[in-house]
Amino acid sequence: MSLSNTGRNFTAPVYRDNLQTAIIKNVITVVLCISINYINSTLVHTFKKHQVFNMNPRYILYIHLVINDIILLTIFTLIQVLSYIVFTLNVSLCIVLMMTAIFANLNNPLTLAVMAVECYVAICFPLRHTQICTVKKTYAVIGLIWLLSTLSVLPDLFVALATESMEFFHSRVFCLRENVFRHPHLTEKRDITNTVFLVIVWLILFYSYFRILSAAQTAATDAKKARSTVLLHGFQLLLCMLTYVFHLMIEGLTYLFPKGVLAIRFAISIFVQVLPRLISPVVYGLRDKTFRKYLKRYLFCTTGANTHPQTSQKRPL
Repeated sequence: MSLSNTGRNFTAPVYRDNLQTAIIKNVITVVLCISINYINSTLVHTFKKHQVFNMNPRYILYIHLVINDIILLTIFTLIQVLSYIVFTLNVSLCIVLMMTAIFANLNNPLTLAVMAVECYVAICFPLRHTQICTVKKTYAVIGLIWLLSTLSVLPDLFVALATESMEFFHSRVFCLRENVFRHPHLTEKRDITNTVFLVIVWLILFYSYFRILSAAQTAATDAKKARSTVLLHGFQLLLCMLTYVFHLMIEGLTYLFPKGVLAIRFAISIFVQVLPRLISPVVYGLRDKTFRKYLKRYLFCTTGANTHPQTSQKRPL
């Protein structure tokens, strides 16, 4: 079955799965969402409970990344489930959900770039690290990240408000970005913005990695750990960057396999939007000895005699 959302500038065919396929897809998505968000929520709880974490710029950036993952995954799952239950959503509600997801999606690559820079400063300028990377500056950088994401998304909303009728905002559509931000120039703006973000973030990551790589030649343990961490950031960033070519991947594969449009959209959505959210708990939640020790107690609802890590413990890279 198909339905066309037709507007002044855009017509998008939308297809529906049969009941059995819809149930299977939604069960997979919801189970993954609950599992990953439970782990990530435990990470946030662990961070809030212990001062050694929430006074450390590195952990603050990491938790910011995790919170964005929670927001993105929750909204993605909510939109998918609602699309199967009620099929179409009110345009205004869809815009709110879509913009929140876009904010979180753009925040992640920028946060990873800042985390790579923090590792670079810690290794290459160890004596100045505490002056350069302070808690106050870290929150200021997070604010700047949100500002950049906002400036990249707000034009979509302003153009929609200027070009669409009031009736459109009270109508119902299948909740996709291209169905609510329909002006053709917005697609060009999105591609340009994504390209700029991609180039800047990768340049920062490569620069940080090669500078740390030079420091690692001295066989310093911290430098080698930092190099491994930046490599993990690179892999995580690569997965995040797939969102920048999300629509191109769907369009390309749909062109090659037109009968598999529903399976293609679901598979790519899981691969691009859900699975990368599994990487964040691994980078610090499992590799970090201090975080892992206290995370396990909350994750499995166990307690120990000593639940407060010492602030003098060495920070992992």
